[in-house]
Amino acid sequence: MSEAEFERLLDAISVAITPIPQQDFVTDMMGCSRAPEAANDNGAEWPLIPFPDGWHAAC
Repeated sequence: MSEAEFERLLDAISVAITPIPQQDFVTDMMGCSRAPEAANDNGAEWPLIPFPDGWHAAC
């Protein structure tokens, strides 16, 4: 194999393994868009159900 053929082979390999540029998904996620609505959201608010006396909750 001559040096010219070897160089052509290296060029062909480098073209074949060069990564394809892709859209930057991190930049897309940082956009200021409205939060998606839940598929089962009917717009109704849940009523407030108080705890019985003596019960406590913590988050």
